[in-house]
Formats: sequence, C-alpha cells, structure tokens
Amino acid sequence: MRNIIPKGTLRQMLLPPTFGLHLTRAADFTVLSVEVWSTCLVVNIHVESAAGNAIPKIVVEDHWGTAYHFRDSVSMGSRNIQVFRPSVPPGTRSLTIRSTDAAEARYVVSFAVPAMHDTDELEPVPEYPPHGLRRPA
Repeated sequence: MRNIIPKGTLRQMLLPPTFGLHLTRAADFTVLSVEVWSTCLVVNIHVESAAGNAIPKIVVEDHWGTAYHFRDSVSMGSRNIQVFRPSVPPGTRSLTIRSTDAAEARYVVSFAVPAMHDTDELEPVPEYPPHGLRRPA
C-alpha cells in the first residue's frame, strides 16, 4: 500500500461531535475523523455502499473560506482516506465536510478546531507514575 500522507507533524485528531452519516444513491458513508497535519488535512471515512467501491466526493470548508484542494485518496476495504491541502490556518474555529455527489453540496458534519499555533508540536507522553510517586501496595 502506498503512503499518501505528506511529511509533516500530526497536530490534532478531530472527532465528529455527532454521527457524520451521509446517505446518497452513489455512496453511504460516515466521516470518522479529520487529522490536522502541519502540511495537510486527512479525512478518514467508512464507506458502506451498494454501488461497490464508490469513493465519496467531499469538500472541506472552514469559517475563513479557505480553499482546501483534494490531493489524493486511497481505499482499504470499507475505509477511504482523502488528503486535502493546505493545513488549517492559525485561528481556525471549525471545519465542515460537505458531500458533492449531488447537484449542490450537502452538509455532512462539522468539527470544532481547538486553538492551534504554527509552532504546535506533539506533547511528550508524561512518565507514569510521575517521578517520586509510588503505587499503593
């Protein structure tokens, strides 16, 4: 399997606040998550389609009106991963996924985006138990 995720740092994993199910004649799919990388967005989709291996056609929008461009897609069984560029600009509050398999783009799900800065990096995993503390016997 080819690696479609561009180089960069994983900054956030966004989970939908509601069940992001979308039903159409072309494909039934659920948006599972959006990964915010320093260089792109990765949309993780579960596809349940009567049409076989239909790939959902989606667009990503934010409250700034940023144009996110589709870069690549890969399917593994019922899972479809789609990559969009650029990454979210600092100060982005929300991302919305819309399906474009109909005449007009239809709402699927929105994600709240926590405050991020250009310098955000992954936090190191804290030591457990914290240094100097003992577990009870």
